Amino acid sequence: MFHYIEGTVSEIGQNLAVLDCMGIGFALNATVNTLSRLKTGEKARLYVSEAIGENNFDLYGFAEKSEKRCYEMLISVSGIGPKAALSILSCTTPEGLALAIMNNDEKALTVAPGVGKRIAQRVILELKDKVSKELGGYEPSAAPVLGMLPGANTNVNDAMAALTVLGYSGAEIAPAMKALDVSEMSAEQIIKAVLKKMVK
Repeated sequence: MFHYIEGTVSEIGQNLAVLDCMGIGFALNATVNTLSRLKTGEKARLYVSEAIGENNFDLYGFAEKSEKRCYEMLISVSGIGPKAALSILSCTTPEGLALAIMNNDEKALTVAPGVGKRIAQRVILELKDKVSKELGGYEPSAAPVLGMLPGANTNVNDAMAALTVLGYSGAEIAPAMKALDVSEMSAEQIIKAVLKKMVK
């Protein structure tokens, strides 16, 4: 099982990057966001998710651990395959995806090619439902479980809920958030900063 592959970028194509690692070329399917960070001839490290079937062995590479986590979360939704997951993540960031799910924002997901209203609704429903079952719902009484405080500003609470949608626990989120000055940050900025700290 691969965790990551590091090598020299030998080719960049549509939704595909090839990393040369000691003379072996690994072809990795990738999002637009990941491909935009790569340059032919330069070294890169991509975090890998594998799709192994009877007639296929496909690799999916991501520049950030958070993007890989989002991809694996998306393909856990019934009816969502690797192609649709890559399409969604090519049109949004992990923090944008988390906020879209939390806020029932179907439009943020349907901008992705091949992702219609029904698929967007399924992503939001299943992923929200999954977290709801784990935390006992999104009722105000669940706030302490999420690590939210009544005195915290709306952006902080929105960021906490969105990070929970992505599968992070309060114990993981709290230390990363304590190191930030969130007073002037938007929910999306908070999510992005916390993700950076947690994946180091």
